[in-house]
Amino acid sequence: MASSIVSSAAAAAAAAVNRASPAQVSMVAPFTGLKSVPAFPATRKSDDITSFASNGGRVQCMQVWPPVGKKKFETLSYLPPLSREELLKEIEYLLRMNWVPCLEFELEKGFVYRKYHKSPGYYDGRYWTMWKLPMFGCTDPLQVFKELNEVIKAYPNSFVRIIGFDNKRQVQCISFIAYKPPGF
Repeated sequence: MASSIVSSAAAAAAAAVNRASPAQVSMVAPFTGLKSVPAFPATRKSDDITSFASNGGRVQCMQVWPPVGKKKFETLSYLPPLSREELLKEIEYLLRMNWVPCLEFELEKGFVYRKYHKSPGYYDGRYWTMWKLPMFGCTDPLQVFKELNEVIKAYPNSFVRIIGFDNKRQVQCISFIAYKPPGF
């Protein structure tokens, strides 16, 4: 009981000290933290983005992808075509992650495009034809590579991609172009 009396008395005393008249409440102390204007020299603005400093030097802009005549396909499409050894390494990675390999091919266009809808997020050309069934239980990259060669032999003018499914999460985890027809 005594502690509640002391604490309420202390609160009343603190409230009395913090009370201010209405005129004092609206007053604001002047801010004196800024330096005078001559301390900041005026800088000239330029539209040339190569003149902005990054680490003390001039920025050199690099064109990443030519916009005309080049199509983006899938993952790794910005690289030159993968060699046999590089394809086998990608397939080994797919199998090491316990993903199920599957091959798909497309006869007309191997890239996404817009033909029927102009709405955001909709693209045609996303769905390809599956070559046989997914290779459940496959553990040998050479077996997948053999199937790739069979697809190319059957459809030499098609795009072929290798995809990997995670059968536990029920999602496609990897997809990359394994073969492009001549001229692409």
